[in-house]
Amino acid sequence: MKKIKSYSYRINKNDFVNAGKVSSEIKKNLKKIGFTNKIIRKLAVISYEGEMNIIIHSEGGGIELEIYEDKITLNIRDIGPGIDDVELAMTEGYSTAPSEVRELGFGAGMGLPNINNCSDDFKITSSENGTKIESTIYLE
Repeated sequence: MKKIKSYSYRINKNDFVNAGKVSSEIKKNLKKIGFTNKIIRKLAVISYEGEMNIIIHSEGGGIELEIYEDKITLNIRDIGPGIDDVELAMTEGYSTAPSEVRELGFGAGMGLPNINNCSDDFKITSSENGTKIESTIYLE
């Protein structure tokens, strides 16, 4: 499987002013290449939820978009503090977002479940050093 193109995006902690900017860029780049709306929609949801998790819960991080002949992979990585209970965090509605974030309309506890539901393949690892998510969409 040959890599066709890749993009890298940096995301800063608590950067609510630019929240959604990375996922919009990913969507725009995928449209330029000519992917279907179905694929773009899935990747837009995955990247937005990953972006928000980095902004809300970490010390910063990034998203890497890798386009192959047969799949698209989003690697979402952040720097600490990690997720204490990944299984619990995968539960719809479970959130550790602080009240000030919830007052902004974020932190509803749907981030990881939405990423998982939109992915054809989903892997997550987390430690006190950070969280890594690999989300893959297979091309039809």
